[in-house]
Amino acid sequence: MTAPAPHVRASGAGPAVICLHANASSSAQWRSLMDLLSADHRVLAPDLYGAGRSPDWPSDRRIALRDEVDFLAPVFDESGESFVLVGHSYGAAVALVAALAMPERVRALAIYEPTLFAVVDALQPRPNGSEGIHAAVAASVAALDGGDLHEAARHFIDYWMGDGSFAAMPEPRRQAVAESMRNVRRWAHALTTEPTPLEAFAALDMPVLYMLGASSPASVHAVANVLIPRLPKVEVVEFAGLGHMAPVTHPDQINAEIVRFIADVAP
Repeated sequence: MTAPAPHVRASGAGPAVICLHANASSSAQWRSLMDLLSADHRVLAPDLYGAGRSPDWPSDRRIALRDEVDFLAPVFDESGESFVLVGHSYGAAVALVAALAMPERVRALAIYEPTLFAVVDALQPRPNGSEGIHAAVAASVAALDGGDLHEAARHFIDYWMGDGSFAAMPEPRRQAVAESMRNVRRWAHALTTEPTPLEAFAALDMPVLYMLGASSPASVHAVANVLIPRLPKVEVVEFAGLGHMAPVTHPDQINAEIVRFIADVAP
């Protein structure tokens, strides 16, 4: 039986950069970054399970971040002996687990607000700063169980982007996001049950750019507060006035920082 393979956007030639997208998104979110990097790099942006044009995971309830890493094996193979990983949100959490799985191949990490909530909950019982995302997921799941994909999406998107954000989206985008809510249980499962112990991240001895939005929800700052001190070669950049979806809503600012970082540490 042939293993499932991700759909991949690819451009350019040179040292490899792999870009991993957020939940309720796809590889399309990295198009402008690909344009910036592809003159000097081979840039690969896969769709994760159930996103874009990639196949679905065969369960709506159970998936692990390592399953996403295994799914991306063809992308890693195409990237050669070493590569830079770029990730946003869920994609940043996948990037961290991938770097732990093959530290000798990952030259650098550029991550924007990894949603690795398991490390927060493992360190301290709630209340610990993660309450907001747990409540948003519970509300989304309840709406999903009631057959209302749009209401599920409203709870999820408005948590990350502010009240009214889902309603303000153009209709085609709103419909696509609503359909993606079928995956909300498994996203939550992967991010809240990841078994990697917090101290394991101290082994990531490559340069890490850890980006944050100053206006992002408390849950991602709670993750940052416990992860950043464990990363031995971390550079932290916080963007005033920006939120969790800044790589999508303000790509010029975020992409400029990623391009600068790659040029500095992994040209």
